[in-house]
Amino acid sequence: MIKSMTGYGRAEGASGMVGISIEIKSVNNRHFDCAIKMPRVYSPFEETMKSAVHKHISRGKVDVFVSIDSSNAGDIDIKVNVPLADAYVAALKELSARFGLPENFNVTDIARFPDILLAEKKETDIERLGADICAVLEDALKDFDEMRAREGGRMQLDVAARLDEIDRLTAMTEEISPKTVAEYREKLEARMRDILQSVELDESRVLTEAALFADRTAINEETVRLRSHMSQLRDLLESAEPVGRKMDFLVQEFNREANTIGSKGNDAQMAKVVVDLKAEIEKIREQAQNVE
Repeated sequence: MIKSMTGYGRAEGASGMVGISIEIKSVNNRHFDCAIKMPRVYSPFEETMKSAVHKHISRGKVDVFVSIDSSNAGDIDIKVNVPLADAYVAALKELSARFGLPENFNVTDIARFPDILLAEKKETDIERLGADICAVLEDALKDFDEMRAREGGRMQLDVAARLDEIDRLTAMTEEISPKTVAEYREKLEARMRDILQSVELDESRVLTEAALFADRTAINEETVRLRSHMSQLRDLLESAEPVGRKMDFLVQEFNREANTIGSKGNDAQMAKVVVDLKAEIEKIREQAQNVE
């Protein structure tokens, strides 16, 4: 089943007490173009993340937004300067012994001395956080792919309906073409009789001219190729591989055959059918622009 190039996906997760939120958005583009937007400190993981995205989408412009919430991380450690505390306690005991004072100090008294309690920022495990970011990215990509597949399914139904209509219009051109030759022969005979009047009409000459006209206006080759292109496109719609570029190429071939049929059709009815045919092809081309 085909997938759309445009899509959106989102996922949330955590790395310890650090919250991770990732959003993915994509729009049409002829080639793969991925931009990762996240805090600079995590830039070492950018290439790994781009590779992960590229496994899910072959072409399109993709923006990945990574938000890190460390407000609840509790990233401050309080440590005790034990050697300094020992020194303070020893000094207090010495004062107590020298002056005969009671040792009535407690832990709160000790903690009030300078530099006994030290506040230090915890070191972040960047490698672990990077792995957790990539895990959340995979969840976001799954959501992203599901949306693209849903949109692709709708596009597939639309293109399939257009192909059915093109098939019907192609059959109409095949019905009209012989009638055009017959009408040409009748008009040719009428003109020759009008010109020659009493002179006997050369039936072989009429047949020759009609045959030449039929050869010039024959559309059998074009309709055969057109149906072949339709068959190929139907196969592409069922493919699990990215087929957008192949669809672009096939639509160009559709247009080439339709233009040739139009140039050969020397008839107002044929011209109308070809206009309708090209309109359906154009609608498929518009859809193909959004197929991965």
